[in-house]
Amino acid sequence: MLFRREFKRNSRSLIIWSVIMAAIVLLYLGIFPSMAEQQQSMDNLMNAMPEGMRNAFGMDRLSLGTPLGFYGIEIHLMTTLLGSIFAAMLASGIVAKEQNDKTAEFLLAMPIPRRTIILQKGLAVLANVLLFNLVIVAASLAGFQFAGGGDISYKAFFLLELAVCLMHLTFASIAFLFSAVARRTRTIVSASLGLVFVMYFLGVVAGLSDSLSWLKYVTPFKYADSASILTEERFPPLYAGIMVAAIVFCFLSAYWYYRKKDIAV
Repeated sequence: MLFRREFKRNSRSLIIWSVIMAAIVLLYLGIFPSMAEQQQSMDNLMNAMPEGMRNAFGMDRLSLGTPLGFYGIEIHLMTTLLGSIFAAMLASGIVAKEQNDKTAEFLLAMPIPRRTIILQKGLAVLANVLLFNLVIVAASLAGFQFAGGGDISYKAFFLLELAVCLMHLTFASIAFLFSAVARRTRTIVSASLGLVFVMYFLGVVAGLSDSLSWLKYVTPFKYADSASILTEERFPPLYAGIMVAAIVFCFLSAYWYYRKKDIAV
């Protein structure tokens, strides 16, 4: 019952974000054939950029003249950054909004234990993020059908999307923990979005300078690095393990804290 309620409350946001993301993916892949015809001029343009900038965005290993290269350079930025913003916004208010909207008293008066409340809210976050990523995958596969331009390694593509999905879940789990611990929705949303942008900035910095490459272990944006995954056709188990551990830890911590939290109604 509570899961359906939470899923329904967030369905409009899910639909809007999914439609926007699908439109972006299809639009970019739709213009790929015309971009591929100008591959030489595009390659010259990228070569004119500073080396650090090319390294940071994977332009040193990917080519705009191939569908996956174009996807990894142009579209991957949208799916990771916008997707992380969606996941953070979704999870950041799902618990705290009960107090913010003055509905906590009604919710706690229902014959439902707190562990069930926090569990079903967590499942609603998980379902929304997974569906959002399924839309990205479906739109990408549809876009590849008319993009043309050469063979596509679907193994590399699915490994990349797995990394992206885990990254979205990582930000969602952290925001979910914030939501369970804090009380004011506005503060939680700001902190969650701030974390996303800081992690993105650190990911860019890690690619700009070899001396700061150690930052790649700090930010999930480097765990889902398109250049590495698409060229090597490999998603490092270490990165997957770190994100899974962070997801489990944050959800379990939110579960434990909410059961003991003093909720003012």
